[in-house]
Amino acid sequence: MIYEIIMAGFGGQGVMLMGQLLTYAGMLEDKKVSWIPSYGPEMRGGTANCSVIISDEPIGSPIVTEPTLVVAMNLPSMDKFESALQSGGVLIINSSLIEREVRRDDIKVFKVPANDIAAELGNIKTANMVIVGALIGATGIVAAEAVLKAFAKMFAKKPELLAINEQAIKRGMQFIQK
Repeated sequence: MIYEIIMAGFGGQGVMLMGQLLTYAGMLEDKKVSWIPSYGPEMRGGTANCSVIISDEPIGSPIVTEPTLVVAMNLPSMDKFESALQSGGVLIINSSLIEREVRRDDIKVFKVPANDIAAELGNIKTANMVIVGALIGATGIVAAEAVLKAFAKMFAKKPELLAINEQAIKRGMQFIQK
């Protein structure tokens, strides 16, 4: 099993955190992992994406050019990475911000209203965790328990963030399982 992932969105949407969290969860499950960030010229509001590889086998190169999974948090990200996705791959889009239809019929698409779900939870900043939940619900790439353990370790100095983010991850998973 190997997942080559590109996660993309605006700076400030938590794209890098999503990648780091999945990578850390993969490490906790003794998988081979890599994470490479890529930023646009601006930090907040500019483009941001990261490449994540999670595998049972050694990783030959950390560069992802033909991902098996793409997460698009905004329309420019979908426009940029939809065509790079391998045939048979998975595209997860934040349908709260992306209204256009997918142009391909050879991929599996999950439209997740991440911002709307996060707003229902009372914290729009958790939209990225809704997407993480949807991703693990759609793929089983890592266990939810590993993601929550990784989150708790990454935010050990801010334990008050765990409960709302755990809710967001669970809501993302539930949305996929409907």
